[in-house]
Amino acid sequence: MEITKACLDGEKLEFEVKDVPLTFLNTLRRTILSEVPTLAIDEVVIYKNSSVMDDETLAHRLGLIPLRTDLDVYLPPESCDCGGEGCSRCTTSLTLRKKGPATVYSQDLIPEDPRVTPVDPMIPIVRLDYDQELEFEAIARLGRGKNHAKHQPVSVCSYKIIPRIVINQELCDLCGECVQVCPPKTLIRDENRVVVSEPMSCVLCNACVEACRENAITIETDTNHYLFRIEGTGVLPPDKILDSAINILREKTEKLREEIEALGE
Repeated sequence: MEITKACLDGEKLEFEVKDVPLTFLNTLRRTILSEVPTLAIDEVVIYKNSSVMDDETLAHRLGLIPLRTDLDVYLPPESCDCGGEGCSRCTTSLTLRKKGPATVYSQDLIPEDPRVTPVDPMIPIVRLDYDQELEFEAIARLGRGKNHAKHQPVSVCSYKIIPRIVINQELCDLCGECVQVCPPKTLIRDENRVVVSEPMSCVLCNACVEACRENAITIETDTNHYLFRIEGTGVLPPDKILDSAINILREKTEKLREEIEALGE
């Protein structure tokens, strides 16, 4: 496996990878989506709620607020010594008390652990009118995307084959039709040539190939060269998401190896 041109920009991580089976990339993608644990509100104890929003809808909305997660501090409930009953190692709480008139935002949640805060402080929760009040305690636990989508650490996790666009300049008559029909504007006209501006943006639609009357353009695909893209929700840094997924895959592979060896004994 060869990884090149890695780019980390905020919540986005992109890297090119060569000499790796497509099945492995798909396994990595599925592991990121379904196995990497994150914190999310799992239980809400409501003391007062005189808003127009019923308790069930309020609890559901709270569960979808992304929370910053520290995997070095918190354990999944099934791995905790408390057996999932709830302790400082596997759960944390956020409280809120608000009176109207006001709009309740995610920034109004007061965390027990200052490291566990909403990714976006301005997520609206509910609008309180005069004489309306809201008070509750929310319990956050680690969970996985395979159990509920609110625990998925990414909004985008994908891979694509990197295309190789070849333009025969001798055949090209500079009509410019290929430039006009290209949806992502991968092709541009540079003086007396049509060139590829950004090969990564190509969506393999073949619109340029079909528009070229001189058959000067060909698009080839290298099934051994891929672009892997991760865009996190902010709960975990994207490089941490990738590291966690790789470690999970390593543990699963080791466990499978041990079970296979046990069958042969």
